[in-house]
Amino acid sequence: MRFLTNALGSLLACALTFSACATGGTKPSPPPNAAGPASSGPTITLSIVGTNDLHGGISERDGRGGLALLGGYVKNLRAARAKDGGAVLLLDGGDMFQGTLESNVSEGASVVAAYNALGYTAAAVGNHEFDFGPAGPPATPRNASDDPNGALKARAAEAKFPFLAANLFERSRNAPVAWPNVRPTALVNAGSLRVGIIGVMTRGALTATISANVTHLTIAPLTETIRTHATALRAEGADVVVVASHAGGRCTEFERPEDLSSCGANDEIFVVARELPAGLVDAIVAGHTHAIIGHQVAGIPITEAWSNGRGFGRIDLQVDRASKKVVGKRSYRPVELVRAEYEGAPVLPDPAIERVLAPALDAVREIKSRPIGNVVVETPIRRQSPISPLGQLFTDAMLASTPGADVAINNSGGGLRADLPAGPLIYGNVYEVMPFDNLMVRIRLTGAQLRQVFANTIPRNRVIGFSGVRVSADCSSGTPAVTMTRPSGAPIRDEETVQVAVSNYLATGGDGILTPVMPPDGFPIDHSAPLLRDMFADYLASYKGPLREEWFLERGKALRESNCR
Repeated sequence: MRFLTNALGSLLACALTFSACATGGTKPSPPPNAAGPASSGPTITLSIVGTNDLHGGISERDGRGGLALLGGYVKNLRAARAKDGGAVLLLDGGDMFQGTLESNVSEGASVVAAYNALGYTAAAVGNHEFDFGPAGPPATPRNASDDPNGALKARAAEAKFPFLAANLFERSRNAPVAWPNVRPTALVNAGSLRVGIIGVMTRGALTATISANVTHLTIAPLTETIRTHATALRAEGADVVVVASHAGGRCTEFERPEDLSSCGANDEIFVVARELPAGLVDAIVAGHTHAIIGHQVAGIPITEAWSNGRGFGRIDLQVDRASKKVVGKRSYRPVELVRAEYEGAPVLPDPAIERVLAPALDAVREIKSRPIGNVVVETPIRRQSPISPLGQLFTDAMLASTPGADVAINNSGGGLRADLPAGPLIYGNVYEVMPFDNLMVRIRLTGAQLRQVFANTIPRNRVIGFSGVRVSADCSSGTPAVTMTRPSGAPIRDEETVQVAVSNYLATGGDGILTPVMPPDGFPIDHSAPLLRDMFADYLASYKGPLREEWFLERGKALRESNCR
């Protein structure tokens, strides 16, 4: 399947190059920083539209989402700002590419083509921008000549907007990366305003992608990085400073933007906002947590809008026309992408964006619709809940597909990216569950090491799937006391050897799950091993009878209901 999708990617790249230029007779969207006629009003409205964690979700689903519909909203907002002499910035908070066939077959080229047509101003680099590794089929370097960031650099070179990564440092230089069109900041014109934009990523970014692609990189502290670059941008003449951040938070109530009682007080981007000097940063477009924010923290408006192309966030800044100082800030609850009215006009999908996306959608339509055996999912099987039933199904498949394995473990919280929907099962469903080109790996642990792995995940509240073992924990003494038994009821002794099926992502330190037991030289990786995605598809194709979520709920209950939670 990897060979097939890369062959499609080569064809698709050519189609995207053509379609991005050949827009026919349709009038293109106005440029992102265009302003309308001069206004005599005392203030200028700068509307900042923020998207994040698209994960390749370029197409509409069930009448919702998709970049063409986003284009309709942005057109209406740009028209409103053109009337009042304001301006619009379109920013992304990172994780643009990884997640769908229509994006992955071209290693994100379809997303960049659409973002070019939408007129994005800038985008932060997220952790999943590193997932594709070298340009071409290998997901990790195979020889010394392979550039571990080749695919990311290729996408940046195609973009008409900068990729921003101020706190992404190259170890050898101890300085921010300086790749073509990848830089720390941008200073752009937005009507009569000069706007400085800083891009940063979460402090855990490099542990949430394939480690082989990022060993030469490191992450600098967010607050210090933003403070340094914001100060420099102000000195260069920036009237407004905005941060595009692949670090976020989570809130659940949106009646009053200043009411933070429903927000995670220690969520990363909120901590950063409180640490910044007052007035240095005017707005933040956040991401990474796949949540929603429409709040103001320490006087800084912050927006984050779900994931997978579901919606967008918006912040309006009122800037005094004479002094160029920000005198007002308005935070909006993120908007879901549906056909509705926005800024006084109906929202319609932008036909220019539909035309740019068409080659990507056409290239994968047949592959996505391929049936997986005769399997029917009777009830949706969720990847995340207090217990991950999909995580249990997935690790059952891993264990059954790995000869000699005793146990299977997977990071169900972040390693599985979509639920299995109800209905006849098709390849597109399986792909969206596991869009990563992760390999099946078998490693050897002692019983004591396996116990340590589970004890390590419990305090961090990780959602993991496991098969071949029953696990319970007692935290009454403060430290997790883990009990492990085989399905037969026999205990797993500390001194015995256990064969464990995992992904190469976990085996190289991903999510820190195996880090406490990793040998100094790492676990051996067989790069000819099968893809986890294809393994899962084959396992499901051989499944007899329908699939119901309730069948996969039991195994994680002992952990979830223990006094450790």
